[in-house]
Amino acid sequence: MLFIFTDLDGTLLNQNDYRYDDALPILGVLENKNIPVIPVTSKTKAEVESLCNKIGLNSPFITENGSGIFIPKGDFRFDTTQALTTDLYKYISLGLDYHNARGILGEISQKLKTDLVGFGDLSPEDIVNLTGLSLNEAILAKKRDFTEPFLTPKHINADLLQNIAKEYQTTIVVGDRFSHLISEKAGKGNAVKWLLNHYHNREEKIATIGLGNSPNDISLLENVDIPIIIPNPDGVHKGLQNKNWQVAPHSGSKGWSQIITEIILGHKI
Repeated sequence: MLFIFTDLDGTLLNQNDYRYDDALPILGVLENKNIPVIPVTSKTKAEVESLCNKIGLNSPFITENGSGIFIPKGDFRFDTTQALTTDLYKYISLGLDYHNARGILGEISQKLKTDLVGFGDLSPEDIVNLTGLSLNEAILAKKRDFTEPFLTPKHINADLLQNIAKEYQTTIVVGDRFSHLISEKAGKGNAVKWLLNHYHNREEKIATIGLGNSPNDISLLENVDIPIIIPNPDGVHKGLQNKNWQVAPHSGSKGWSQIITEIILGHKI
């Protein structure tokens, strides 16, 4: 059994325009071969559902930096006895709830004596201007369940920020524009491990591929058999340059498509 775990922004989706057209042909091949493509992303459930509906993904998905694991109700490959239930999914929470995440970010702000500006402080229009998302996409990005992204404070020492977060059993996933306050029990790698550990058929040999483009994806890539770096348009992220991992030949969905095609079909596009 082969599982493909993939980041979205800058990986399956292009970094600048969020398009995925180049990946559609190989995604169709993977569907025909019953190879699940499992998004592992900082995006919300609402965002991932919207994307999956557009491109036809029917697999589990992992949201908000490994804080939520959503398994479609008709997917019986995984042990979901510990899971909670919604109309469409069984789900596992490895994170906080959003109200608590917002409260903790406020307390960290007070300790730092500076305003940490979270998504809850921003309008959808603000998020459009900061990210290049469409207005509808920005609205979906604000529908958070577990974590709070905030503008990365350039004037605050990252170690200090991280140490204060630890006092609340949380951690900070630092990004170039946005950082994310998440539970210390969450993380992309922990969510991947949860899914693999709860796969029903323990006797079946499992192989895993992981794809990502930034340091936020390191824990994902460390927990798969074949880790693959998708370069950004200007090259491999500096935070991944010391990793001895395979690098796709192109950025975004074109690189994603070509490297997966080479692995799955054994030839180049």
